Formats: sequence, structure tokens, C-alpha cells
Amino acid sequence: MIDLQGLRALVAVDRDGSVVAAAERLGYTPSAVSQQVKKLERDLDAVLLERRGRGVLLTDRGRALATEGRELLTGLERLEALAASGTRRSAPMRIASFSTATRGLVAPLLRDLRTGDEPVLATVTSVDPFVAMEMVASGVADLAVVHNWNSVPLVAPAHVATEHVCSDEADVVLPARHPLAELDEVERADLVDEAWASTPKGAICHEALLRIFADLGAVPRIVVEDPDFASLIELARQEIAISLVPRLGRQPMPEGVVARPLADHSQVRGVRVAYRRSMSESPAIRRAVRLLVDAGARVTLAGAV
Repeated sequence: MIDLQGLRALVAVDRDGSVVAAAERLGYTPSAVSQQVKKLERDLDAVLLERRGRGVLLTDRGRALATEGRELLTGLERLEALAASGTRRSAPMRIASFSTATRGLVAPLLRDLRTGDEPVLATVTSVDPFVAMEMVASGVADLAVVHNWNSVPLVAPAHVATEHVCSDEADVVLPARHPLAELDEVERADLVDEAWASTPKGAICHEALLRIFADLGAVPRIVVEDPDFASLIELARQEIAISLVPRLGRQPMPEGVVARPLADHSQVRGVRVAYRRSMSESPAIRRAVRLLVDAGARVTLAGAV
């Protein structure tokens, strides 16, 4: 009989290209992943991985097994979702989200999931949307809340479905004494020479900030990088730097700072929920998606007032 744990490890190595990368996605140590594949090799009396320099390559037999195994594991997910119909989920739903959505959307979702005739427990990991999408695609998470800036696309793999939750606009946060704070809207060209505070390099919001000035032939002068939007707002209050901060999950502006939209309203992100298509019939997934869409509608209505 084929060991499913070993098969998952082999599929992960094939997908990610190395034992180390597969271990990171699966949440194991590289040694554990190697041992799982070795056990599968012993069970099948076949060589599936071969050493190549400091890395490994799949043998022809290993690649064939990984290709068929990927389809088998997807089918097993469908069976598990079908078996879960009408029954209480035995394991917590694993959710990946970004921090402002965790505050603005996922917190009420967790509350609502625990109510009703079939309560669902969930765990949440707040990560950048690029990472969250990878976690869902690789099976590390069951569901992800991600965002897609109109200037920085986030592409979902073919086996991952997404549904729209809400739209979220970002404002420029300025010290209250800043000359531009007197305006209702701010032109991008007037911000070129400003000092900026931003999320770290590689984060999708950092990339969105860079794109603001792309057609102006300029790069924002970033003097502080911090992943916490509350810290970026405080830097504006201290008149150190201005920042680009989305509205979703944002606390009321403290005294001494103001939030102003860009005049062209170019910085809008679409918030979406992502899940593997093989889990589309799972009652728990469908319920979570419905609750998120309902919460997104309330957020949109609140922003329109």
C-alpha cells in the first residue's frame, strides 16, 4: 500500500523543486520530508529521488508517481469534503489572511463560524497575500483572504478558485499640519518629493506604493519600512514620513494626522477569498465563503456612507 504521507512529500518536492522548499510549505523539517520519501521508496522498492550536487532530482519513476499522486491527493480532498457533508468538521479550518483583513473581515468570521448547529473552529495565520495564495495552492491552508491591487496583480493557480469579497481604497496619511492636508484629494505628482514610510520590500503593498509613481518617472523616497500600518500612521503623526494606508481594518485617525484619497483614486485593491477547487463542495468552506462575502458587502456599504 502506498504511504500517503510519503506521497504528499514526494509531490511537494516535485512541485517546489527541493526538499527544503517542500518542507517549508508542509510545515516539516527537511529531514522529516526526506525520511517520508525514503519510506515510500522502501515500500515501493524504487528509487524516486537522486542526488544532484547539493540538491535532489526526481527520477523518471519519481516524476510519474508525483504526477499521478497529485491527482490522487486532489481526489482524496474531494472525498473528504463529501464525507464532511452534514457532519461536524473534526479539524480546525486553516485560514491565511493579511493583517487588515484579519481585523476587518476574519475576526467577525471566526465569531460567526462558531455559532449555529454545526460550529466550525478555525486557526488564522496573517501573512502577505503572495504567501497566503501559495499556502492555499499547496494545501497548507484551506482558505485564504487575499487582495489584488489594480496596479499589482495577484494571479491564482488554475486549481485555486477565488470569489470577490469587497473593494478597498488606500488613502495617503499625512500630518495634520502638512500643506496637502488642507485638500480633499491629493495629486500623485505632488507627492514625488515626500519622505515615505512603507511596508517592507517584497510585500504587495510596498509594490503598490512603487507603482504610484511609475508613469511619472520617479521612485518614492522610502525612509522607514514597517509591516504594521499603525506604526506607519504614527510616523505621519510625528511628521517623519507620509504613508499609503488602506481603509479596511483601519482604526480612526488619531489627532494630528489626516487621510486623503488620491485624486485619480488609482489605489484600489480587490479583496478576494481563495480556496482549492477540490474543496468547493465542502460545507465548511462554502459557509466561510458566504460569511466573508456578506461581511464584505457590509464593509462596502459602510465605506459608501
